[in-house]
Amino acid sequence: MPRAPRRPSDEARRGAYKPRVDFSRSRRRREDGLLSLRRLDRDAGLFKRRRDETSPAVHASDPAPTPAEAESPAAGARPPPTPSSPADAAAPRDAAESELEGLSELVDKVCSDDTTSQLEATVQFRKLLSDEKNSTVIKIIRADVLPRFAESLSRTGFPQLQMEAAWVLTNIAASDYTLLVAECGAVPRLVELLGSPNANIRHQAIWCLGNIAADLPSCRDILFDHGVVTPLLSQFREDMKIPVLRTAMWALSNLCFGKLPAEVQVKPILEIVSQLIHSADEKILADACWTVYYLCGGVDDAIQDALDAGVCPQLVNLLMHASSSVLLPVIMALARISAGDDAQVQVLIENGILNCLAQLLGRSYPKNIKKQACLIVSNIATGSKDQIQAVIDASIISPLIVLLKTSETDIKKEAAWALSNAASGASSEQIQYVLASVHLNVSSVPWCMTLNLILCNGCLPSGCRYLVSRGCLEPLCNVLTYQDPDLVYTCLQGLENILQAGEAGKKGEEESEMNPYAQFILESGGLDKLEDLQDVNSESIYDLAMKLLQSYWEEEVSESDDPSVPGSNDSSDTVETTSEDAAQPPAPASVADEAE
Repeated sequence: MPRAPRRPSDEARRGAYKPRVDFSRSRRRREDGLLSLRRLDRDAGLFKRRRDETSPAVHASDPAPTPAEAESPAAGARPPPTPSSPADAAAPRDAAESELEGLSELVDKVCSDDTTSQLEATVQFRKLLSDEKNSTVIKIIRADVLPRFAESLSRTGFPQLQMEAAWVLTNIAASDYTLLVAECGAVPRLVELLGSPNANIRHQAIWCLGNIAADLPSCRDILFDHGVVTPLLSQFREDMKIPVLRTAMWALSNLCFGKLPAEVQVKPILEIVSQLIHSADEKILADACWTVYYLCGGVDDAIQDALDAGVCPQLVNLLMHASSSVLLPVIMALARISAGDDAQVQVLIENGILNCLAQLLGRSYPKNIKKQACLIVSNIATGSKDQIQAVIDASIISPLIVLLKTSETDIKKEAAWALSNAASGASSEQIQYVLASVHLNVSSVPWCMTLNLILCNGCLPSGCRYLVSRGCLEPLCNVLTYQDPDLVYTCLQGLENILQAGEAGKKGEEESEMNPYAQFILESGGLDKLEDLQDVNSESIYDLAMKLLQSYWEEEVSESDDPSVPGSNDSSDTVETTSEDAAQPPAPASVADEAE
Protein backbone atom coordinates (compact mmCIF):
# COMPACT_ATOMS: atom_id res chain seq x y z
CA MET A 1 0.00 0.00 0.00
CA PRO A 2 1.36 3.49 -0.76
CA ARG A 3 2.65 5.36 2.27
CA ALA A 4 0.10 7.77 3.73
CA PRO A 5 1.10 11.44 3.52
CA ARG A 6 1.99 13.36 6.66
CA ARG A 7 -1.13 14.46 8.47
CA PRO A 8 -1.60 17.88 10.09
CA SER A 9 -2.72 18.34 13.69
CA ASP A 10 -5.93 16.76 14.96
CA GLU A 11 -7.43 20.18 15.67
CA ALA A 12 -6.96 21.28 12.06
CA ARG A 13 -8.50 18.11 10.72
CA ARG A 14 -11.40 18.00 13.17
CA GLY A 15 -12.80 21.21 11.72
CA ALA A 16 -12.84 19.76 8.19
CA TYR A 17 -14.58 16.52 9.09
CA LYS A 18 -18.21 16.16 8.05
CA PRO A 19 -20.14 13.45 9.84
CA ARG A 20 -22.92 13.41 7.25
CA VAL A 21 -23.63 14.40 3.67
CA ASP A 22 -24.46 18.10 3.32
CA PHE A 23 -27.66 17.60 1.35
CA SER A 24 -28.53 21.29 1.22
CA ARG A 25 -25.15 21.96 -0.39
CA SER A 26 -25.74 19.22 -2.94
CA ARG A 27 -29.15 20.61 -3.85
CA ARG A 28 -27.74 24.11 -4.06
CA ARG A 29 -25.06 22.88 -6.44
CA ARG A 30 -27.68 21.29 -8.66
CA GLU A 31 -29.88 24.40 -8.63
CA ASP A 32 -26.88 26.59 -9.52
CA GLY A 33 -26.16 24.29 -12.47
CA LEU A 34 -29.71 24.58 -13.74
CA LEU A 35 -29.62 28.35 -13.25
CA SER A 36 -26.44 28.65 -15.30
CA LEU A 37 -28.10 26.73 -18.15
CA ARG A 38 -31.06 29.07 -18.01
CA ARG A 39 -28.79 32.11 -18.17
CA LEU A 40 -26.97 30.76 -21.20
CA ASP A 41 -30.26 30.19 -23.00
CA ARG A 42 -31.49 33.62 -21.99
CA ASP A 43 -28.41 35.29 -23.48
CA ALA A 44 -29.06 33.43 -26.73
CA GLY A 45 -32.37 35.25 -27.03
CA LEU A 46 -34.61 32.25 -26.60
CA PHE A 47 -38.35 31.94 -27.08
CA LYS A 48 -38.74 34.69 -29.67
CA ARG A 49 -41.32 34.35 -32.37
CA ARG A 50 -42.39 36.40 -35.29
CA ARG A 51 -45.57 36.28 -37.32
CA ASP A 52 -45.36 33.84 -40.24
CA GLU A 53 -48.11 35.04 -42.53
CA THR A 54 -49.14 38.42 -43.77
CA SER A 55 -51.43 40.17 -46.17
CA PRO A 56 -51.40 43.52 -47.96
CA ALA A 57 -53.63 44.93 -45.25
CA VAL A 58 -55.25 43.54 -42.14
CA HIS A 59 -58.77 44.62 -41.36
CA ALA A 60 -60.31 44.62 -37.94
CA SER A 61 -62.73 41.90 -38.96
CA ASP A 62 -60.04 39.53 -40.26
CA PRO A 63 -59.17 36.47 -38.15
CA ALA A 64 -55.96 36.76 -36.11
CA PRO A 65 -52.95 35.16 -37.78
CA THR A 66 -51.60 31.93 -36.33
CA PRO A 67 -48.38 32.09 -34.25
CA ALA A 68 -45.20 30.56 -35.63
CA GLU A 69 -44.55 27.04 -34.49
CA ALA A 70 -41.97 26.65 -31.72
CA GLU A 71 -39.44 23.85 -31.87
CA SER A 72 -39.50 21.13 -29.25
CA PRO A 73 -37.06 21.49 -26.35
CA ALA A 74 -34.22 18.98 -26.59
CA ALA A 75 -31.76 20.01 -23.89
CA GLY A 76 -31.60 20.94 -20.22
CA ALA A 77 -33.43 24.20 -20.96
CA ARG A 78 -35.57 25.43 -23.85
CA PRO A 79 -33.77 26.15 -27.13
CA PRO A 80 -34.82 29.15 -29.17
CA PRO A 81 -37.30 28.39 -31.95
CA THR A 82 -36.11 29.42 -35.38
CA PRO A 83 -38.13 32.44 -36.55
CA SER A 84 -40.01 31.50 -39.65
CA SER A 85 -40.09 33.80 -42.65
CA PRO A 86 -43.40 35.47 -43.44
CA ALA A 87 -44.91 35.01 -46.87
CA ASP A 88 -43.74 38.51 -47.76
CA ALA A 89 -40.17 37.19 -47.89
CA ALA A 90 -41.03 35.47 -51.16
CA ALA A 91 -41.44 38.85 -52.85
CA PRO A 92 -38.78 39.77 -55.40
CA ARG A 93 -35.57 41.01 -53.76
CA ASP A 94 -35.32 43.99 -56.06
CA ALA A 95 -38.70 45.21 -54.79
CA ALA A 96 -37.42 45.12 -51.19
CA GLU A 97 -34.25 46.94 -52.20
CA SER A 98 -36.24 49.62 -53.95
CA GLU A 99 -38.35 50.08 -50.81
CA LEU A 100 -35.19 50.54 -48.73
CA GLU A 101 -33.93 53.12 -51.19
CA GLY A 102 -37.18 55.02 -50.64
CA LEU A 103 -36.97 54.69 -46.85
CA SER A 104 -36.91 58.42 -46.27
CA GLU A 105 -40.19 58.73 -48.15
CA LEU A 106 -41.78 56.06 -45.93
CA VAL A 107 -40.51 57.86 -42.84
CA ASP A 108 -42.13 61.07 -44.03
CA LYS A 109 -45.44 59.26 -44.55
CA VAL A 110 -45.34 57.64 -41.10
CA CYS A 111 -44.65 61.00 -39.49
CA SER A 112 -47.32 62.81 -41.48
CA ASP A 113 -50.77 63.76 -40.17
CA ASP A 114 -52.54 61.90 -42.95
CA THR A 115 -53.96 58.68 -41.52
CA THR A 116 -54.09 56.92 -44.87
CA SER A 117 -50.41 57.67 -45.55
CA GLN A 118 -49.47 56.48 -42.08
CA LEU A 119 -51.23 53.16 -42.60
CA GLU A 120 -49.74 52.67 -46.06
CA ALA A 121 -46.19 53.35 -44.81
CA THR A 122 -46.64 51.16 -41.72
CA VAL A 123 -47.72 48.25 -43.91
CA GLN A 124 -44.62 48.76 -46.06
CA PHE A 125 -42.38 48.77 -42.99
CA ARG A 126 -43.97 45.55 -41.82
CA LYS A 127 -43.27 43.94 -45.20
CA LEU A 128 -39.65 45.11 -45.13
CA LEU A 129 -39.16 43.55 -41.70
CA SER A 130 -40.45 40.21 -42.91
CA ASP A 131 -37.12 39.39 -44.60
CA GLU A 132 -35.55 38.79 -41.16
CA LYS A 133 -32.32 40.59 -42.08
CA ASN A 134 -30.66 42.54 -39.29
CA SER A 135 -29.42 45.07 -41.82
CA THR A 136 -33.04 45.97 -42.63
CA VAL A 137 -33.92 46.26 -38.94
CA ILE A 138 -30.91 48.49 -38.32
CA LYS A 139 -31.86 50.85 -41.16
CA ILE A 140 -35.41 51.15 -39.85
CA ILE A 141 -34.18 51.74 -36.30
CA ARG A 142 -31.76 54.41 -37.47
CA ALA A 143 -34.66 56.15 -39.19
CA ASP A 144 -35.94 56.83 -35.65
CA VAL A 145 -39.50 55.72 -36.36
CA LEU A 146 -39.99 53.37 -33.37
CA PRO A 147 -41.50 56.13 -31.17
CA ARG A 148 -43.94 56.91 -33.99
CA PHE A 149 -45.07 53.28 -34.14
CA ALA A 150 -45.49 53.34 -30.37
CA GLU A 151 -47.70 56.41 -30.68
CA SER A 152 -49.79 54.64 -33.34
CA LEU A 153 -50.71 51.99 -30.76
CA SER A 154 -52.85 54.60 -29.02
CA ARG A 155 -54.96 55.40 -32.12
CA THR A 156 -58.11 53.80 -30.75
CA GLY A 157 -60.20 55.28 -33.52
CA PHE A 158 -58.09 53.57 -36.19
CA PRO A 159 -57.75 49.84 -35.28
CA GLN A 160 -56.11 48.96 -38.61
CA LEU A 161 -53.20 51.27 -37.82
CA GLN A 162 -52.96 49.91 -34.28
CA MET A 163 -52.77 46.39 -35.64
CA GLU A 164 -50.06 47.18 -38.21
CA ALA A 165 -47.98 49.19 -35.71
CA ALA A 166 -48.14 46.34 -33.19
CA TRP A 167 -47.14 43.94 -35.94
CA VAL A 168 -44.07 46.04 -36.85
CA LEU A 169 -43.00 46.21 -33.22
CA THR A 170 -43.53 42.46 -32.85
CA ASN A 171 -41.11 41.76 -35.70
CA ILE A 172 -38.50 44.15 -34.32
CA ALA A 173 -38.89 42.59 -30.87
CA ALA A 174 -38.12 39.22 -32.50
CA SER A 175 -34.71 40.53 -33.60
CA ASP A 176 -31.59 41.36 -31.62
CA TYR A 177 -32.95 44.82 -30.79
CA THR A 178 -35.76 43.91 -28.41
CA LEU A 179 -34.59 46.35 -25.75
CA LEU A 180 -35.17 49.28 -28.11
CA VAL A 181 -38.82 48.25 -28.44
CA ALA A 182 -39.13 48.00 -24.67
CA GLU A 183 -37.63 51.46 -24.21
CA CYS A 184 -39.40 53.37 -27.01
CA GLY A 185 -42.60 53.87 -25.03
CA ALA A 186 -44.48 50.94 -26.57
CA VAL A 187 -44.85 48.78 -23.43
CA PRO A 188 -47.54 50.79 -21.57
CA ARG A 189 -49.54 51.12 -24.79
CA LEU A 190 -49.24 47.38 -25.51
CA VAL A 191 -50.48 46.63 -22.00
CA GLU A 192 -53.44 48.93 -22.65
CA LEU A 193 -54.17 47.08 -25.90
CA LEU A 194 -54.77 43.91 -23.85
CA GLY A 195 -58.09 45.54 -22.98
CA SER A 196 -58.97 46.35 -26.61
CA PRO A 197 -62.42 45.21 -27.82
CA ASN A 198 -60.73 43.91 -30.98
CA ALA A 199 -59.60 40.29 -30.52
CA ASN A 200 -57.00 40.52 -33.29
CA ILE A 201 -55.34 43.54 -31.70
CA ARG A 202 -55.28 41.83 -28.30
CA HIS A 203 -53.67 38.78 -29.88
CA GLN A 204 -51.00 40.90 -31.58
CA ALA A 205 -50.27 42.78 -28.35
CA ILE A 206 -49.83 39.47 -26.48
CA TRP A 207 -47.42 38.33 -29.16
CA CYS A 208 -45.31 41.49 -28.97
CA LEU A 209 -45.22 41.38 -25.17
CA GLY A 210 -44.19 37.72 -25.33
CA ASN A 211 -41.21 38.60 -27.54
CA ILE A 212 -40.17 41.37 -25.16
CA ALA A 213 -40.48 39.01 -22.17
CA ALA A 214 -38.26 36.50 -23.97
CA ASP A 215 -35.27 38.83 -23.93
CA LEU A 216 -33.08 40.22 -21.15
CA PRO A 217 -34.20 40.55 -17.51
CA SER A 218 -34.23 44.33 -17.98
CA CYS A 219 -36.94 43.91 -20.62
CA ARG A 220 -39.05 41.80 -18.26
CA ASP A 221 -38.50 44.37 -15.52
CA ILE A 222 -40.01 47.03 -17.78
CA LEU A 223 -43.05 44.81 -18.34
CA PHE A 224 -43.45 44.22 -14.61
CA ASP A 225 -43.09 47.96 -13.92
CA HIS A 226 -46.09 48.59 -16.16
CA GLY A 227 -48.23 45.93 -14.48
CA VAL A 228 -48.42 43.42 -17.32
CA VAL A 229 -49.30 40.36 -15.22
CA THR A 230 -52.94 41.07 -14.32
CA PRO A 231 -54.00 42.20 -17.85
CA LEU A 232 -52.26 39.17 -19.35
CA LEU A 233 -53.97 36.75 -16.95
CA SER A 234 -57.32 38.31 -17.85
CA GLN A 235 -56.85 37.07 -21.44
CA PHE A 236 -57.34 33.45 -20.38
CA ARG A 237 -61.02 32.85 -21.01
CA GLU A 238 -63.10 29.78 -21.66
CA ASP A 239 -64.01 30.97 -25.16
CA MET A 240 -60.39 31.56 -26.25
CA LYS A 241 -59.43 30.10 -29.58
CA ILE A 242 -56.54 27.62 -29.55
CA PRO A 243 -54.08 29.87 -31.50
CA VAL A 244 -54.69 32.76 -29.11
CA LEU A 245 -54.42 30.46 -26.08
CA ARG A 246 -51.11 29.11 -27.37
CA THR A 247 -49.70 32.63 -27.73
CA ALA A 248 -50.96 33.72 -24.31
CA MET A 249 -49.55 30.65 -22.54
CA TRP A 250 -46.24 31.06 -24.35
CA ALA A 251 -46.06 34.75 -23.37
CA LEU A 252 -46.88 33.93 -19.74
CA SER A 253 -44.15 31.28 -19.59
CA ASN A 254 -41.64 33.80 -20.97
CA LEU A 255 -42.72 36.30 -18.34
CA CYS A 256 -42.13 33.77 -15.54
CA PHE A 257 -38.60 33.03 -16.74
CA GLY A 258 -36.09 34.17 -14.12
CA LYS A 259 -36.59 35.83 -10.76
CA LEU A 260 -40.01 37.42 -10.37
CA PRO A 261 -40.47 40.64 -8.39
CA ALA A 262 -41.76 40.23 -4.85
CA GLU A 263 -44.99 42.05 -5.67
CA VAL A 264 -46.01 39.51 -8.34
CA GLN A 265 -48.65 37.12 -7.04
CA VAL A 266 -47.82 33.56 -8.00
CA LYS A 267 -51.05 31.88 -6.93
CA PRO A 268 -53.25 33.42 -9.70
CA ILE A 269 -50.69 32.25 -12.28
CA LEU A 270 -50.68 28.73 -10.86
CA GLU A 271 -54.49 28.62 -10.84
CA ILE A 272 -54.48 29.12 -14.61
CA VAL A 273 -51.56 26.75 -15.15
CA SER A 274 -53.22 24.01 -13.08
CA GLN A 275 -56.06 24.02 -15.60
CA LEU A 276 -53.94 24.22 -18.74
CA ILE A 277 -51.72 21.26 -17.81
CA HIS A 278 -54.78 19.19 -18.69
CA SER A 279 -54.89 20.61 -22.24
CA ALA A 280 -54.88 18.25 -25.19
CA ASP A 281 -52.74 20.70 -27.20
CA GLU A 282 -49.04 19.81 -26.86
CA LYS A 283 -47.77 23.38 -27.25
CA ILE A 284 -50.09 24.72 -24.56
CA LEU A 285 -49.26 21.75 -22.36
CA ALA A 286 -45.49 22.20 -22.75
CA ASP A 287 -45.55 25.95 -22.03
CA ALA A 288 -47.75 25.38 -18.98
CA CYS A 289 -45.23 22.87 -17.62
CA TRP A 290 -42.33 25.22 -18.37
CA THR A 291 -44.16 27.85 -16.34
CA VAL A 292 -44.34 25.53 -13.32
CA TYR A 293 -40.64 24.81 -13.72
CA TYR A 294 -39.72 28.50 -13.85
CA LEU A 295 -41.90 29.47 -10.90
CA CYS A 296 -40.57 26.69 -8.65
CA GLY A 297 -37.03 27.93 -9.23
CA GLY A 298 -37.56 31.69 -9.31
CA VAL A 299 -40.00 32.39 -6.47
CA ASP A 300 -39.71 31.69 -2.76
CA ASP A 301 -42.27 29.18 -1.44
CA ALA A 302 -43.48 28.54 -5.00
CA ILE A 303 -43.06 24.76 -4.56
CA GLN A 304 -45.69 24.72 -1.85
CA ASP A 305 -47.91 27.07 -3.86
CA ALA A 306 -47.66 24.69 -6.83
CA LEU A 307 -48.62 21.72 -4.65
CA ASP A 308 -51.52 23.68 -3.17
CA ALA A 309 -52.72 24.48 -6.69
CA GLY A 310 -52.97 20.73 -7.37
CA VAL A 311 -50.44 20.45 -10.21
CA CYS A 312 -48.66 17.40 -8.79
CA PRO A 313 -51.05 14.55 -9.79
CA GLN A 314 -51.26 15.67 -13.41
CA LEU A 315 -47.52 16.30 -13.69
CA VAL A 316 -46.87 12.75 -12.51
CA ASN A 317 -49.39 11.42 -15.04
CA LEU A 318 -47.63 13.36 -17.79
CA LEU A 319 -44.43 11.41 -17.13
CA MET A 320 -45.95 8.80 -19.41
CA HIS A 321 -46.62 11.33 -22.20
CA ALA A 322 -45.43 10.20 -25.62
CA SER A 323 -44.00 13.56 -26.73
CA SER A 324 -40.51 14.52 -25.57
CA SER A 325 -41.41 18.21 -26.00
CA VAL A 326 -43.91 17.72 -23.17
CA LEU A 327 -41.95 15.18 -21.13
CA LEU A 328 -38.88 17.40 -20.75
CA PRO A 329 -40.60 20.36 -19.01
CA VAL A 330 -42.70 17.92 -16.99
CA ILE A 331 -39.73 16.05 -15.56
CA MET A 332 -37.78 19.28 -14.99
CA ALA A 333 -40.72 20.75 -13.07
CA LEU A 334 -40.94 17.59 -10.96
CA ALA A 335 -37.19 17.76 -10.33
CA ARG A 336 -37.66 21.27 -8.96
CA ILE A 337 -40.46 20.08 -6.68
CA SER A 338 -38.37 17.11 -5.50
CA ALA A 339 -35.80 19.62 -4.19
CA GLY A 340 -38.32 20.70 -1.56
CA ASP A 341 -38.59 19.50 2.02
CA ASP A 342 -39.54 15.95 3.04
CA ALA A 343 -43.24 16.79 3.32
CA GLN A 344 -43.31 18.19 -0.22
CA VAL A 345 -41.37 15.21 -1.56
CA GLN A 346 -43.85 12.91 0.16
CA VAL A 347 -46.63 14.39 -1.99
CA LEU A 348 -44.75 13.22 -5.09
CA ILE A 349 -44.34 9.74 -3.63
CA GLU A 350 -48.00 9.49 -2.71
CA ASN A 351 -48.94 10.40 -6.29
CA GLY A 352 -46.93 7.46 -7.66
CA ILE A 353 -43.92 9.24 -9.13
CA LEU A 354 -41.51 6.43 -8.25
CA ASN A 355 -43.39 3.79 -10.24
CA CYS A 356 -43.37 6.11 -13.26
CA LEU A 357 -39.66 6.80 -12.86
CA ALA A 358 -38.91 3.08 -12.63
CA GLN A 359 -40.55 2.59 -16.03
CA LEU A 360 -38.88 5.65 -17.50
CA LEU A 361 -35.38 4.66 -16.37
CA GLY A 362 -35.77 1.24 -17.95
CA ARG A 363 -36.72 2.57 -21.38
CA SER A 364 -34.91 4.35 -24.18
CA TYR A 365 -35.24 8.09 -23.59
CA PRO A 366 -32.96 11.05 -24.42
CA LYS A 367 -30.05 11.62 -22.07
CA ASN A 368 -31.38 14.83 -20.56
CA ILE A 369 -34.63 13.15 -19.54
CA LYS A 370 -32.84 10.24 -17.86
CA LYS A 371 -30.56 12.66 -16.04
CA GLN A 372 -33.54 14.49 -14.61
CA ALA A 373 -35.14 11.18 -13.60
CA CYS A 374 -31.98 10.20 -11.69
CA LEU A 375 -31.94 13.65 -10.10
CA ILE A 376 -35.47 13.17 -8.78
CA VAL A 377 -34.57 9.76 -7.32
CA SER A 378 -31.46 11.31 -5.77
CA ASN A 379 -33.48 14.07 -4.13
CA ILE A 380 -36.02 11.59 -2.79
CA ALA A 381 -33.21 9.38 -1.47
CA THR A 382 -31.93 12.25 0.70
CA GLY A 383 -35.14 12.08 2.70
CA SER A 384 -36.33 9.87 5.52
CA LYS A 385 -35.81 6.13 5.77
CA ASP A 386 -39.45 5.63 4.81
CA GLN A 387 -38.83 7.56 1.60
CA ILE A 388 -35.71 5.51 0.90
CA GLN A 389 -37.83 2.42 1.45
CA ALA A 390 -40.30 3.76 -1.12
CA VAL A 391 -37.44 3.99 -3.61
CA ILE A 392 -36.51 0.38 -2.89
CA ASP A 393 -40.12 -0.83 -3.13
CA ALA A 394 -40.50 0.84 -6.56
CA SER A 395 -37.69 -1.40 -7.97
CA ILE A 396 -35.62 1.61 -9.04
CA ILE A 397 -32.30 0.32 -7.70
CA SER A 398 -31.74 -2.19 -10.51
CA PRO A 399 -32.17 0.29 -13.41
CA LEU A 400 -29.91 2.74 -11.54
CA ILE A 401 -27.21 0.06 -11.37
CA VAL A 402 -27.58 -0.57 -15.10
CA LEU A 403 -27.22 3.15 -15.83
CA LEU A 404 -24.20 3.38 -13.55
CA LYS A 405 -22.51 0.61 -15.51
CA THR A 406 -23.50 1.31 -19.10
CA SER A 407 -24.57 4.93 -19.64
CA GLU A 408 -22.76 8.11 -20.60
CA THR A 409 -20.68 9.89 -17.97
CA ASP A 410 -23.33 12.51 -17.20
CA ILE A 411 -25.97 9.90 -16.47
CA LYS A 412 -23.49 7.76 -14.51
CA LYS A 413 -22.81 10.68 -12.20
CA GLU A 414 -26.52 11.28 -11.55
CA ALA A 415 -27.11 7.58 -10.93
CA ALA A 416 -24.13 7.56 -8.56
CA TRP A 417 -25.62 10.50 -6.66
CA ALA A 418 -28.89 8.62 -6.28
CA LEU A 419 -27.27 5.41 -5.02
CA SER A 420 -24.83 7.23 -2.75
CA ASN A 421 -27.56 9.34 -1.18
CA ALA A 422 -29.68 6.25 -0.61
CA ALA A 423 -26.79 4.36 0.95
CA SER A 424 -25.89 7.35 3.15
CA GLY A 425 -29.31 7.56 4.80
CA ALA A 426 -30.50 3.95 4.63
CA SER A 427 -30.84 1.60 7.56
CA SER A 428 -28.71 -1.53 7.88
CA GLU A 429 -31.59 -3.71 6.70
CA GLN A 430 -32.23 -1.47 3.69
CA ILE A 431 -28.59 -1.59 2.65
CA GLN A 432 -28.56 -5.36 2.88
CA TYR A 433 -31.75 -5.53 0.82
CA VAL A 434 -30.35 -3.21 -1.83
CA LEU A 435 -27.11 -5.14 -2.14
CA ALA A 436 -28.89 -8.46 -2.25
CA SER A 437 -31.59 -7.44 -4.71
CA VAL A 438 -29.33 -6.03 -7.41
CA HIS A 439 -28.93 -9.27 -9.36
CA LEU A 440 -32.09 -11.06 -8.28
CA ASN A 441 -35.31 -11.47 -10.17
CA VAL A 442 -37.90 -9.74 -8.01
CA SER A 443 -40.54 -12.19 -9.20
CA SER A 444 -38.61 -14.96 -7.42
CA VAL A 445 -39.83 -13.99 -3.96
CA PRO A 446 -38.68 -17.08 -1.96
CA TRP A 447 -35.12 -16.80 -3.33
CA CYS A 448 -35.01 -13.07 -2.55
CA MET A 449 -36.21 -13.67 1.00
CA THR A 450 -33.73 -16.51 1.52
CA LEU A 451 -30.72 -14.50 0.39
CA ASN A 452 -31.86 -11.51 2.41
CA LEU A 453 -32.00 -13.68 5.54
CA ILE A 454 -28.54 -15.03 4.74
CA LEU A 455 -27.21 -11.49 4.48
CA CYS A 456 -28.89 -10.39 7.71
CA ASN A 457 -27.26 -13.32 9.53
CA GLY A 458 -23.84 -12.49 8.12
CA CYS A 459 -23.54 -15.84 6.33
CA LEU A 460 -22.25 -15.01 2.87
CA PRO A 461 -21.29 -17.90 0.57
CA SER A 462 -18.79 -17.11 -2.17
CA GLY A 463 -21.41 -17.24 -4.91
CA CYS A 464 -23.51 -14.62 -3.15
CA ARG A 465 -20.39 -12.51 -2.48
CA TYR A 466 -19.67 -12.53 -6.19
CA LEU A 467 -23.19 -11.38 -7.06
CA VAL A 468 -23.24 -8.61 -4.48
CA SER A 469 -19.73 -7.31 -5.16
CA ARG A 470 -20.28 -7.23 -8.93
CA GLY A 471 -23.77 -5.82 -8.56
CA CYS A 472 -23.54 -2.67 -6.53
CA LEU A 473 -20.24 -2.12 -4.77
CA GLU A 474 -18.06 -2.30 -7.87
CA PRO A 475 -19.76 0.61 -9.72
CA LEU A 476 -19.91 2.59 -6.48
CA CYS A 477 -16.18 2.09 -5.99
CA ASN A 478 -15.60 3.29 -9.54
CA VAL A 479 -17.23 6.59 -8.57
CA LEU A 480 -14.26 7.22 -6.25
CA THR A 481 -12.18 8.06 -9.34
CA TYR A 482 -14.53 10.86 -10.49
CA GLN A 483 -13.30 14.46 -10.46
CA ASP A 484 -16.32 15.70 -8.51
CA PRO A 485 -15.40 16.19 -4.82
CA ASP A 486 -19.02 16.45 -3.67
CA LEU A 487 -19.94 13.21 -5.41
CA VAL A 488 -16.84 11.37 -4.17
CA TYR A 489 -17.52 12.46 -0.60
CA THR A 490 -21.14 11.39 -0.83
CA CYS A 491 -20.05 8.03 -2.23
CA LEU A 492 -17.61 7.60 0.67
CA GLN A 493 -20.45 8.31 3.09
CA GLY A 494 -22.52 5.64 1.36
CA LEU A 495 -19.69 3.11 1.51
CA GLU A 496 -19.18 3.92 5.19
CA ASN A 497 -22.84 3.20 5.89
CA ILE A 498 -22.62 -0.05 3.94
CA LEU A 499 -19.53 -1.12 5.88
CA GLN A 500 -21.25 -0.29 9.16
CA ALA A 501 -24.11 -2.52 8.07
CA GLY A 502 -21.56 -5.25 7.43
CA GLU A 503 -20.26 -4.86 10.97
CA ALA A 504 -23.78 -5.20 12.30
CA GLY A 505 -24.16 -8.41 10.29
CA LYS A 506 -21.11 -9.96 11.97
CA LYS A 507 -22.97 -10.73 15.21
CA GLY A 508 -21.93 -14.11 16.44
CA GLU A 509 -18.84 -14.21 14.22
CA GLU A 510 -15.28 -14.25 15.51
CA GLU A 511 -13.70 -10.85 15.97
CA SER A 512 -10.97 -11.77 13.52
CA GLU A 513 -13.54 -12.40 10.79
CA MET A 514 -13.34 -9.69 8.11
CA ASN A 515 -16.32 -7.47 7.42
CA PRO A 516 -18.05 -9.19 4.46
CA TYR A 517 -18.71 -5.91 2.66
CA ALA A 518 -15.09 -4.86 3.19
CA GLN A 519 -14.16 -8.14 1.50
CA PHE A 520 -16.47 -7.31 -1.43
CA ILE A 521 -14.90 -3.86 -1.78
CA LEU A 522 -11.44 -5.43 -1.71
CA GLU A 523 -12.41 -7.89 -4.45
CA SER A 524 -13.91 -5.07 -6.52
CA GLY A 525 -10.66 -3.10 -6.54
CA GLY A 526 -12.13 -0.47 -4.22
CA LEU A 527 -9.26 -0.65 -1.75
CA ASP A 528 -6.80 0.68 -4.32
CA LYS A 529 -9.15 3.56 -5.12
CA LEU A 530 -9.50 4.38 -1.43
CA GLU A 531 -5.71 4.43 -1.08
CA ASP A 532 -5.46 6.81 -4.04
CA LEU A 533 -7.77 9.24 -2.22
CA GLN A 534 -4.96 9.91 0.26
CA ASP A 535 -3.46 12.24 -2.34
CA VAL A 536 -6.55 14.33 -3.12
CA ASN A 537 -6.62 18.00 -2.26
CA SER A 538 -9.62 17.72 0.07
CA GLU A 539 -9.40 17.47 3.83
CA SER A 540 -12.85 15.92 4.24
CA ILE A 541 -12.28 13.26 1.58
CA TYR A 542 -8.84 12.45 2.99
CA ASP A 543 -10.19 12.17 6.55
CA LEU A 544 -13.02 9.84 5.59
CA ALA A 545 -10.89 7.69 3.29
CA MET A 546 -8.28 7.24 6.04
CA LYS A 547 -10.98 6.47 8.57
CA LEU A 548 -12.35 3.67 6.36
CA LEU A 549 -8.87 2.29 5.60
CA GLN A 550 -7.91 2.18 9.26
CA SER A 551 -11.25 0.83 10.45
CA TYR A 552 -11.78 -1.99 7.97
CA TRP A 553 -8.48 -2.79 6.26
CA GLU A 554 -5.90 -2.12 8.99
CA GLU A 555 -4.44 -5.62 8.64
CA GLU A 556 -4.02 -5.28 4.88
CA VAL A 557 -2.40 -1.86 5.32
CA SER A 558 0.10 -3.08 7.91
CA GLU A 559 0.95 -6.21 5.91
CA SER A 560 1.60 -4.19 2.76
CA ASP A 561 4.07 -2.00 4.70
CA ASP A 562 5.82 -4.96 6.38
CA PRO A 563 9.21 -5.59 4.70
CA SER A 564 8.96 -9.28 5.60
CA VAL A 565 5.93 -9.68 3.36
CA PRO A 566 6.89 -10.66 -0.20
CA GLY A 567 6.25 -7.87 -2.65
CA SER A 568 6.35 -5.11 -0.01
CA ASN A 569 9.75 -3.76 -1.15
CA ASP A 570 11.47 -2.99 -4.39
CA SER A 571 14.17 -5.68 -4.12
CA SER A 572 14.77 -7.63 -7.27
CA ASP A 573 15.28 -10.76 -5.17
CA THR A 574 11.69 -10.86 -4.04
CA VAL A 575 10.34 -14.38 -4.01
CA GLU A 576 7.17 -14.65 -6.05
CA THR A 577 4.88 -16.39 -3.62
CA THR A 578 1.26 -15.90 -2.79
CA SER A 579 -0.11 -15.90 0.72
CA GLU A 580 -2.72 -18.51 1.40
CA ASP A 581 -4.78 -15.86 3.13
CA ALA A 582 -4.56 -13.34 0.31
CA ALA A 583 -7.98 -12.30 -0.92
CA GLN A 584 -8.69 -13.69 -4.37
CA PRO A 585 -11.81 -12.80 -6.34
CA PRO A 586 -14.03 -15.89 -6.34
CA ALA A 587 -14.88 -17.39 -9.68
CA PRO A 588 -18.43 -16.76 -10.87
CA ALA A 589 -20.78 -19.40 -9.61
CA SER A 590 -22.40 -21.59 -12.22
CA VAL A 591 -26.10 -21.50 -12.80
CA ALA A 592 -26.45 -24.86 -11.09
CA ASP A 593 -24.48 -23.64 -8.04
CA GLU A 594 -26.61 -20.51 -7.75
CA ALA A 595 -29.80 -22.57 -7.93
CA GLU A 596 -28.51 -24.63 -5.01
